[in-house]
Amino acid sequence: MKIKFIGAAREVTGSKHLITTDMGKRLLLDCGMFQGKGLETDGMNRDLGFEPETIDHIILTHAHIDHSGLIPYMYKRGFRGSVVCTNATRDLCAIMLADSGFIQEHDTVTFNKKRARKGLPPIAPIYTQKDAAACMSLFIGVPFDMNFRIHENIKVRFTSTGHMLGSATANLQIIENGQIKRIAFTGDIGRPVNRILASPVPFPQADVIITESTYGDRLHDNYEQADDQLFKVLNDTCIQKEGKLIIPSFSVGRTQEIVYALNGFFNQGKLPRVEIYVDSPLAVNATSVFRVHNECFNNDFQKLLQSDSDPFGFEGLTYITKTEDSKKLNDYKRPCVIISASGMMEAGRVKHHLANNISNPKNTILAVGYCSPSTLGARILGGAKEVSIHGTVYPVNADIKKIESFSGHADYKEMISFLECQEKTAVEKTFLVHGEYETQKKYALELESQGFKNLEIPAKGQEFNVL
Repeated sequence: MKIKFIGAAREVTGSKHLITTDMGKRLLLDCGMFQGKGLETDGMNRDLGFEPETIDHIILTHAHIDHSGLIPYMYKRGFRGSVVCTNATRDLCAIMLADSGFIQEHDTVTFNKKRARKGLPPIAPIYTQKDAAACMSLFIGVPFDMNFRIHENIKVRFTSTGHMLGSATANLQIIENGQIKRIAFTGDIGRPVNRILASPVPFPQADVIITESTYGDRLHDNYEQADDQLFKVLNDTCIQKEGKLIIPSFSVGRTQEIVYALNGFFNQGKLPRVEIYVDSPLAVNATSVFRVHNECFNNDFQKLLQSDSDPFGFEGLTYITKTEDSKKLNDYKRPCVIISASGMMEAGRVKHHLANNISNPKNTILAVGYCSPSTLGARILGGAKEVSIHGTVYPVNADIKKIESFSGHADYKEMISFLECQEKTAVEKTFLVHGEYETQKKYALELESQGFKNLEIPAKGQEFNVL
């Protein structure tokens, strides 16, 4: 059996890991888009590194686009195998992949205008909304903790990682030559305590582990401190400075957590009287999916639902879907909070809000999650004095703040704690993926100090025999 690391190898996007068994079955663990490198990612995403029709199954850990975003492209290129995931992941993919298809279509129109000015021929989008809708026929939703047989010699079981709604470790049992090989792919690991989701659960003993390392060199504050920080930034910006608070946020997961924290302030009677806007059609749809997947919630959230029927809605909160309503916020002069995608500030409506607000010293840009080094978000957080947005250069005069504790990724101590469920001497090999290389090297040292052995940090395209 072989494992080839095609994406999220010494970087944090494009999650794709190909297992080829001795009997010829080909399993793709995740099928994510490369993101955050501008036009460079288009070529990277179009070159899959394999022929889609040769893949038998995609085993999908969760719905984030850097893990699921190329499934419509696979379908367009001839893939007709199954996509096996949890029920919540399937439901989220139905809206997230359609949204991604819309973005591909929109971005291609803009890109082709630039090509036309240079006398270059137009290009087609990598996939469309129609492709995204069509590929959903291949999805198979599986409950957590169910042993699901995808072949007479291959079973998969999903155990929750608490990273986002429906996220899971994919636990594979593959029988070859009369022996069982146990492979665990953690996908992204959530934090041990979450405002909404149940905590990550231990996963079955594995012979081979493939695990993330995004925050392999960092520690997070706890949630109580994060809420205090959020309240302080909100109060300082909207009440003391009478400015706007712009929160770039991933539409699925992060936005719901921010809204839930604000809902807590409202219930406690301490939320300042300012308007709060969630400006993201995807976030609106995702919030509806959240409402129907109680199996993913923690006990505290379940209990809250008995007294607060809608923790994602309160007086003063407005969800925006229409473009014209989003544009009206440009002319809104009073203090307010605008939560909008994308979290890395690379695409979506938030770029318009940044363009309209980043040069005003009364305003604050608050990052609440990871920004890949090559993204606009990383440049802003890195102290850039000016940034280019949609081809126009803007001075950065707004306050720039960051609260990492809202991240859906565990820090390095939390990731190690998650892996402690394993009998370390029984693990033959541990592969670190989904992390920047320098961070991964530091994380590997931490793992070794805790007794983990035989660690590998695979490079893109590197293949390993797993006997």
